[in-house]
Parts: sequence; C-alpha cells; structure tokens
Amino acid sequence: MSDPDSELAGAVARALYARDTAARWLGIAVRHCGPGEAVLTMTVADSMLNGHGICHGGFIFSLADTAFAYACNSGNELTVAQHCSIDFLRPARPGELLTATARETVRRPRSGVYDVVVCGADGAPVALFRGLSRSRPGTPVIDETPP
Repeated sequence: MSDPDSELAGAVARALYARDTAARWLGIAVRHCGPGEAVLTMTVADSMLNGHGICHGGFIFSLADTAFAYACNSGNELTVAQHCSIDFLRPARPGELLTATARETVRRPRSGVYDVVVCGADGAPVALFRGLSRSRPGTPVIDETPP
C-alpha cells in the first residue's frame, strides 16, 4: 500500500529538480524526499575550493539550502526561505561526498522551521543549518497529483 503524502513529496521533488538548474549545475542529487524531509548529496569539485584548498562555505550553504527547499515544498505549497543561518563545524575536502539531511521541526499554516545537517563521507557533521520558511497556502508547486 502506498502513502499518498510520500508520493506527492516525490512528485514535487521531481518537478522542482527538473526546473532547478542551480542544483543540477552544482551536481546536487536528490536521494530522498518525503513529507517534511529531504536528503540530498553533492561531491566537492575542484571548482568549489577556496584559497585554503577546502570547500567554499557558499557551496555547503547552497547544498543545505537546497535540501531545505525540497523539504519545505514537499507538501506542494509554494514555499520560500524567510531566514537561514549556518554554523560550519569542519572543512569539507576536495572529492568528498557531502550529504544534507533536512527535517521539518515546526510547521504552521504560513511558516515553518527546518533543520539541516550536512555530513561528510565519514558521517561527521560539516555544518548545521536552520531555515525559516514562508508559504503561500493554496499556491501549488505542481498542479497535477501523482498517479
């Protein structure tokens, strides 16, 4: 038996990704999207390195922000970031696979709080991100519903 909320979240993720040229350009892949949650990955490319030879924090932020976006749009309501913050815990190295796991912490009719943990290949946290969302209820991301 299938879960309609999970099917909807998957359909929304596929529709978002098809339009998300930034995520595709960065090599971000959607590994999972469910109601209020998402798991995305990105490999640190040489073009993402800063002057210290480690991943520029902006790319780590972009991965976390993208996971946040997929989690907070998973219910098919057009939702954008209202405020975001990030704490960097350790450097990400060239070639390292980063995994961003986003989870809904609080959801209200027009706003939500989402926490994202970005981990390195060893499973240790690289960054902690918190995003506050703002929705436009009644405005769908996709008009069709999954089969």
